[in-house]
Amino acid sequence: MDAFIPPTVEAPTEPLGVLASLRAVRRNALTVLPSISFTQPIVSGTTGLGRWHMVQGPEGLRHIFLDNVDNYPKSEVMIRMLRSAVGESLFTSEGARWRWQRRAIAPVFASRNVHALAPMMTQTAERATARLAAADGPVEIVREMLSATFDVICEVALSGREHFDAEEYGAAIIKYFVTVGRASLMDFLDLPHWIPRPGEIRGRSAVRTMHRMVAQAIEARRQSNPGQLDDLLDHMLKAEDPETGRKMSPTDLLHNMQFFIVAGHETTALALAWSLFLLSHDQEAQAHAHEEARTVLGERAASADDLPRAPYIEQTLQEAMRLYPPVGLLARNVLAPNELYGREIRTRDTVFLNIFALHRHEMYWNAPNAFDPENFAPDRVAERDRFQYLPFGAGPRICVGANFAMMQAQIILMTLLARFRFTPAGPLPKPVMHMTIRPDPGVTLDLVAA
Repeated sequence: MDAFIPPTVEAPTEPLGVLASLRAVRRNALTVLPSISFTQPIVSGTTGLGRWHMVQGPEGLRHIFLDNVDNYPKSEVMIRMLRSAVGESLFTSEGARWRWQRRAIAPVFASRNVHALAPMMTQTAERATARLAAADGPVEIVREMLSATFDVICEVALSGREHFDAEEYGAAIIKYFVTVGRASLMDFLDLPHWIPRPGEIRGRSAVRTMHRMVAQAIEARRQSNPGQLDDLLDHMLKAEDPETGRKMSPTDLLHNMQFFIVAGHETTALALAWSLFLLSHDQEAQAHAHEEARTVLGERAASADDLPRAPYIEQTLQEAMRLYPPVGLLARNVLAPNELYGREIRTRDTVFLNIFALHRHEMYWNAPNAFDPENFAPDRVAERDRFQYLPFGAGPRICVGANFAMMQAQIILMTLLARFRFTPAGPLPKPVMHMTIRPDPGVTLDLVAA
């Protein structure tokens, strides 16, 4: 059987000018990635007055993420797109401010704590299964997976979702991504970031909606049982900088909770949706995954203890995140002159970390655009550069919730594959990136009880 080649984007073969780049980024950021970035470790160019480099070689990414990380802080454009929603939270802050927030939050996602959270993930998988079983006709999978992962992150962060309307909150996230989260001509012209972009103005109502729900949840905790539930909010309320004694202000709490709720469910839901889409188009791979899940689970939902017995399902998730990483492109500023692949990197250049091209690169992968879970068989992983596959980033700023996200995704996917068989029922979705890589127009599947 021929390997399934899922949809991707058509890469431009010629450099794009300022206006063409802006139009492309606003439609789909992946469409600005030049074709040469899938065959070379670094690509450099200029757009208007700005000089840039796209890095997609493992050695260069290791240098930026790990060896010389302090020289490459997040770019001002990237921070501008996030600041109104998450302020100077763990994701956007730098230096000492980042370090103390990381120390405060990391214990919540320690391995023992993540394992203790698995029962609520199992319950969520059971609820998602019940919703799918009750569906009459084709199902839009992205929406279903967003609901499932939203359940989990609200339990972990706030011990419940009673202050959230999932539909309203989800709509606000999407509106934010396509307004504030899009590049502006003012960014390309390098105008000061304190000048509001048109998208920021249009996205203010989305920010207010998200902040209102999170603030209500925080205030309800302050009024009821602070320090008694051992969830993420309690850890943040108790967090203290060991060097200064500083605690999180109400604004710090709001912004960090906002970041974790959005990031904690959006990226996992997309990994699940892309996985089910890929398996629906490769019935042989789906049969393998179904047999593995069914042998371990029978009719019950998966638990954390089941996961080591389902390696192929983990490989499927990893392959889905190779083809469709949650975030395909990151941007960094340059503080001091440097060199990558013999190329001069100057102060004030912009460096793009091209994860999408890294994961589909012709130098590093056999059949890079084909769906093949065997890419993550143990022998292949062992012979691969650690920086060749980076769905969660790397180095000191690797995603603090990576283990949590993988456990959640495996439990849900394993449960669904044991219960159902999936087949395509809608148009092939295209990968579209504003902040995350979403399938457009969604993933619509038929399902039958297995």
